[in-house]
Amino acid sequence: QVQLVESGGGLVQAGGSLRLSCAASGRTFSGYVMGWFRQAPGKEREFVAAILWSGSITNYADSVKGRFTISRDNAKNTMYLQMNSLKPEDTAVYYCASGPVFRDVRALRSYNYWGQGTQVTVSS
Repeated sequence: QVQLVESGGGLVQAGGSLRLSCAASGRTFSGYVMGWFRQAPGKEREFVAAILWSGSITNYADSVKGRFTISRDNAKNTMYLQMNSLKPEDTAVYYCASGPVFRDVRALRSYNYWGQGTQVTVSS
């Protein structure tokens, strides 16, 4: 049973930083895609970033490129999202997800396991 558990959310002022973590368990994730999505109140869940678990291939939404960095630690089975220069529009619940292949990584349908989410609030 795959489990994904996010942590690291919180309240931060605009311009500040947060690092989200996603602890993964239940299988070997080699070859899998791991992604971060977010959902603001009243909006659809949207892609933020993705990484190939066993390699260095990454993909970012244009809205976060240059501000957010996705990474993973194979030894700890943990994925991270370093978020810098945060803006009020980054406020959302952030979800981590995993999928079987690194393809069409911006689509929700490419992921078959999801975490419960962690709230990120950026004040102006």
